[in-house]
Amino acid sequence: MSVTIRRARADDADFLWELMTDEETRPFLGRAAETRDDVLAEIARSEREPHAYGRFVVEEYGERMGTVGFTLESERHRIAEVGRFAIHPRFRGRRIGDEAARVFQRHMLVDLGFHRVELQIYAFNERAIAHAERSGFVREGVKRRAYFRDGRWHDAVLFSLLDDELE
Repeated sequence: MSVTIRRARADDADFLWELMTDEETRPFLGRAAETRDDVLAEIARSEREPHAYGRFVVEEYGERMGTVGFTLESERHRIAEVGRFAIHPRFRGRRIGDEAARVFQRHMLVDLGFHRVELQIYAFNERAIAHAERSGFVREGVKRRAYFRDGRWHDAVLFSLLDDELE
């Protein structure tokens, strides 16, 4: 495989909107854009603030397959929160997500110089939790009843990866 990531561009908006509103994807995303214009605003922010915010497209040989992003949590401590990781349903089951996660981890910790990347996953999202563990994130604990969604409180499983833990 030769999975790559690149910053999203305006011409990616339709793909990203389709992915984020897909009925198999939407239930597992935390902070997802509400409209296509929101997607365009995220892309513009990613271009405007490249060290503080990122919206990326996952590709293989130029074919769009997914998305991932980050938000700066602490500039002083070089911490970023990563998330919104989604692979389009027609590409799932091929470990593209695992490779994309490793490429993204390297980008965050080496290219952008973060010391720590953090990840929170809804506790009911067993597939994403298994993916995080396979791709090298370290489980740190559970944030109990942290998020209200669909009329109930849900736990979040907390993960991180430090720059000296990168494979």
